[in-house]
Amino acid sequence: MKTAAVAEETLKIGNVALTSRLILGTGKYPSMDVMVQALQASGSQMITVAIGRVDLNNRQEKNILDYLDRSRYQILPNTAGAYNAKDAIRIARLGREAGLGDLVKLEVIGDPKTLMPDTEGLLEATRVLIREGFTIMPYTNDDVIVAKKLEDAGAACVMPLAAPIGSGRGIQNRLNLQFILEAVTCPVIVDAGVGTASDAAICMELGAHGVLMNTAIAAAQDPVRMAEAMREAVSAGRKAYQAGRMPVKDYAVASSPQEGFKLKT
Repeated sequence: MKTAAVAEETLKIGNVALTSRLILGTGKYPSMDVMVQALQASGSQMITVAIGRVDLNNRQEKNILDYLDRSRYQILPNTAGAYNAKDAIRIARLGREAGLGDLVKLEVIGDPKTLMPDTEGLLEATRVLIREGFTIMPYTNDDVIVAKKLEDAGAACVMPLAAPIGSGRGIQNRLNLQFILEAVTCPVIVDAGVGTASDAAICMELGAHGVLMNTAIAAAQDPVRMAEAMREAVSAGRKAYQAGRMPVKDYAVASSPQEGFKLKT
């Protein structure tokens, strides 16, 4: 008999329903062909694109969108490159005008060295875009207060970082992720800092609803095989979370019951 947790197979963000909980970026791949192969191997259904870096007006040359099967993937335009709310809002509007829809991964970066989010600008842009009918997936730091404010502003999910973008360090503050998961009712997608499959599994085991990554796959020695590994890690981590891990104990506990055990002579 399936429990309610095990039966929950679909991740819903706004009006989008996903069976894969792995969301991928499209930057840094050694070639477009490798990117396409890695996306297919990952099983991902949602692919994010830095729309501000795509020349939407030049149809004489192929751009990254031409390599993505729109019937297979939900394209998630992002506002990468925006360092203030005004630019993030402008990029989001450009994506909608280009026919990419109202779903947006919202990024407002506050520092060029660490690429940490500007949460004040992020909240401002979130509120403006939601009033304009956008469905917002905001990339933020691992701050429970900011996460609650984003949800209160109408964000469809919150996307706290595991570690700085592209660092590959894995989740640095499990406690903050736990606080966020307890504080909000919307999905929590861990975004940025994952380095390898075990990092993805840990995020999911802690209760995250999904993981977004780019560099961990694109910069791997074999991106396609790493994409396969990430697919399996996210699935395994989700199943482990649903199953409920055993209690952690300070001392050893024998696997076999000791009561009634007699040594034969």
